[in-house]
Amino acid sequence: MTPTVVVVTDVELVVDFMNTVDHDAGTDVLDDPAAWADWVAARGLVIGEGAARSVRSALRVAVGDPEAATTASVPVTVELPAGGTPRLVAPDVVGAVLAAATRLAVLGQWARVKICPADDCRWAFYDRSRNHSRTWCSMQVCGNREKARAWRERTRSDD
Repeated sequence: MTPTVVVVTDVELVVDFMNTVDHDAGTDVLDDPAAWADWVAARGLVIGEGAARSVRSALRVAVGDPEAATTASVPVTVELPAGGTPRLVAPDVVGAVLAAATRLAVLGQWARVKICPADDCRWAFYDRSRNHSRTWCSMQVCGNREKARAWRERTRSDD
């Protein structure tokens, strides 16, 4: 039986990794070794000795999460096969996530990775809007709640 090859884009990998913590539900995939192993396996990656929690926190800080605070460093190498194209290679999931984040930065797409500003959400998302102006992870949920809250405040002050 041949192993299933999972194709995950850099954006999906980085955003999904940053969202392994769910502030609204109060859950963290990294707290459950079985859930973490399932998450890694679903993406065709390998669990390594990397500091997943500090890398996740550092990525969240880099895109604007006000409650995460750390830096991280994980070895990633550049491989140049004979007659091939240079590529970033990582031994494990944490390195793969940082390699994906690096590719996004090199391609000028890193600024599109954002954190929802809703205090009860803080979900990571990729801004696919044409002018890069998306604020909320979901306009139907977080954006709607914030706009309703702002409207209530305005109408209260008009009284």
